[in-house]
Amino acid sequence: MEHNPANSNFIRNIIKEDLESGKRNHVITRFPPEPNGYLHIGHAKSIVINFDLADEFNGKTNLRFDDTNPVKEDAEFVQSIKEDVKWLGYDWDGLFFASDYFEEMYNRAVLLIKKGKAYVEDLSADEIRAYRGTLKEPGKDSPYRDRSVEENLDLFQRMREGEFGNGEKVLRAKIDMKSPNINLRDPVIYRISHASHHNTGDKWCIYPMYAFAHPIEDALEDVTHSICTVEFEDQRPLYNWVVAETEMESVPQQIEFGRLNITNAVMSKRKLRKFVEEGIVDGWDDPRMPTISGLRRKGYTPGAIRTFVRETGVSKGSGFVDSQMLDHFVREDLKLQTPRTMGILRPLKVVITNYPEGQVESLEAEINPENPEMGTRQIPFSREIYIEQEDFMEDPPKKYFRLFPGNEVRLKHAYFIKCENVIKDEEGNVVEIHCTYDPETKSGSGFTGRKVKGTIHWVEATQAVPAEFRLYEPLMLDEEPEAEVKADVADVEVKEDEIVEVEKNFLDRVNPNSLQALQGFVEPNMKDVKAQDKFQFFRHGYFNVDPKHSSADNIVFNLIVSLKSSFKL
Repeated sequence: MEHNPANSNFIRNIIKEDLESGKRNHVITRFPPEPNGYLHIGHAKSIVINFDLADEFNGKTNLRFDDTNPVKEDAEFVQSIKEDVKWLGYDWDGLFFASDYFEEMYNRAVLLIKKGKAYVEDLSADEIRAYRGTLKEPGKDSPYRDRSVEENLDLFQRMREGEFGNGEKVLRAKIDMKSPNINLRDPVIYRISHASHHNTGDKWCIYPMYAFAHPIEDALEDVTHSICTVEFEDQRPLYNWVVAETEMESVPQQIEFGRLNITNAVMSKRKLRKFVEEGIVDGWDDPRMPTISGLRRKGYTPGAIRTFVRETGVSKGSGFVDSQMLDHFVREDLKLQTPRTMGILRPLKVVITNYPEGQVESLEAEINPENPEMGTRQIPFSREIYIEQEDFMEDPPKKYFRLFPGNEVRLKHAYFIKCENVIKDEEGNVVEIHCTYDPETKSGSGFTGRKVKGTIHWVEATQAVPAEFRLYEPLMLDEEPEAEVKADVADVEVKEDEIVEVEKNFLDRVNPNSLQALQGFVEPNMKDVKAQDKFQFFRHGYFNVDPKHSSADNIVFNLIVSLKSSFKL
């Protein structure tokens, strides 16, 4: 991979010190997504960090699915995550599922019960929350906290056998209800869920909580450095407690880094799921979504995403990165490898009245002036062409250098043309303009007789290929990114009716103009384009052939990024 180890960060320094001191003799990291949705750009940072660090220190990286909640998880998400990781340019050393360890986790929970470190709880979720206390007030012991080991073992076995309904009982770790860290106030480590699991079917009706399962998974896989985002920092004491009290042989180290937040992007998986369920987007891979599959379909490149993530750096802080920074790296990645071409998004027909009728000539142009090795292409030119509607004005303001009555402009790669006449419909709308051309001004001929200030692009009309152009804006009108992070962290504490209210409010702020579809034309040499082919359309930007809706009969181009940006590194 193309990462630069010289770009040091605190996690790399920890790993390096561990190896040099002899604390570790190898490095194993892991990327552990829950398969309850599609990966987004925030996950890309975790992927890049884990795989890059292991690669640098000749270690290994596992892909592990933390599938401990059967209600929200699905095999579809498992497959999409695999595809996204590979598309980003990485391959895992081991592929694991948390569900592969359910029997082992159950046995470790039994061990906790036998040690007097866990008990079966009969309180409801609301009662458990009330007993937990607050940041300022200590919690209170549950009336079931002092059940005997024998009673707890019996009840836990009966939970496994399906004797109780959802929510009737849970298993809690017995730690310290007065701890200043709420995560240590007897957290729930098992709950009942009579739901079919994508991997284990109906074998289990009790499932471990993430905070209990995750450290055990890391230890079983001999993960040396368990790298996660900062919202799990308060859970680190619980992580260490589980590893120690379940008597795991391997002891991983949890290290937290600041999550990646991007302006103008919705990063809450719950909100993204709502977009899909409400039909606001046409799937998790909609180009307006910040998912990896959405970015891929839009036309972003894996190299640009990897560079972007690396350049944002690794720190404890979770600041916000300007989305234009990602667009900058996309442009940098595309500019030398994409063919240049011309496309008309909002067509206006031009008839060149003094050009010979029935004649079509072939003009030559470089495929990519910044990369001459890509060669040249042939462009047909005739009496009838299409130009952009915005490139003509009947009554222009000052300093408008494009086409208007009596003015002359250069056609890119072709000739000078001069507007002579305007054709309108009954309602006064301009539907066609008539021009004349000067055959002495052919591009590349060395003509120096006079100069024009405006150059516009065009497509020959008789051979033009119809195409749809999709332009995108952010999904949300006024997204508040700081609230996004807090909501994600606190979701476990938010009641269902409050979540519904939040969703209702945020859907009110959906941008109705987030997608604009235009019907236009492209050069005839574009008729055989394939899904995911990328091009730079002169003056418009970089576009990608949509892999979902484009076909031979209906070519669809997604705008990746515009040509220019004010962003500077």
